[in-house]
Amino acid sequence: MAKAKTFYVYFLCFLVCSSVAGQDHLSKRYELQEIYLSQVGIREQGGANQGEQVEKYLASVGFGLGFSWCAAFVSWCYQQVDVEHPKSAWVPGYARKQNLIYQRGEFIKQLPQTGDVFLIWYERLKRPAHIGFVDDWQANWVITVEGNTNNDGSREGDGVYRKRRLQRQVWAVSNFIDAK
Repeated sequence: MAKAKTFYVYFLCFLVCSSVAGQDHLSKRYELQEIYLSQVGIREQGGANQGEQVEKYLASVGFGLGFSWCAAFVSWCYQQVDVEHPKSAWVPGYARKQNLIYQRGEFIKQLPQTGDVFLIWYERLKRPAHIGFVDDWQANWVITVEGNTNNDGSREGDGVYRKRRLQRQVWAVSNFIDAK
């Protein structure tokens, strides 16, 4: 009887702790969403990857003005909410196998969620070369927030935009919030 009681106490503790940990990850996702949504509308000043906020994104990964900044934007946002991630302006660095949850139309571990990062493959470069946040994963569409893009979805744009992309445009999605 005592063993059964001890088991139930441990089991109850496990359930409560798991629930709290799950809420912590959910809370982290909403915190992150608040940060990246607050950046929508930021535009380069003077073009050519310039501007006060663009400089902050680039500085967060050790770069100066003039460099492509989509991955630096992602890194800066993650840094604001203390999420472990590759602090890098190099898009392929976010395609770590242990963090991939979706690749080329296949769900590997789970459905993408708010705050996960999507990567777009560029055949001409033979690598993923654009990145941003998944804001909402829908049946055929992905609502995103991404830096260094424009209304046309370019990887060399002029600001932070909230976009609607077809799922088939997404090469991979990585989850750094729930990473073990």
